[in-house]
Amino acid sequence: MPRMVDFGAVTCTPCKMMAPILDELQREYAGKVEVSFVDVSKNQEAGRQARLRVIPTQVFIAADGRELFRHEGFYAKAAIIAKWRELGFEID
Repeated sequence: MPRMVDFGAVTCTPCKMMAPILDELQREYAGKVEVSFVDVSKNQEAGRQARLRVIPTQVFIAADGRELFRHEGFYAKAAIIAKWRELGFEID
């Protein structure tokens, strides 16, 4: 299944703004795309492996593990859904 990983920290203001969006996406698109959050303040190695420059960073990953797209900063729900469509995924 394709997935989007949001890398952030619970203390980061834009990351806090992303939290309800991630919750909604998890509920609304369950079984179509996987949405997860990685707190890089608690898992610094994951942040290094993802080669992060800023948080939050959202990484879109194909079912085969290939990175498809990455966005840095706050990302609105509608823009995330539009990006999945642009990448060729009909998630509705």
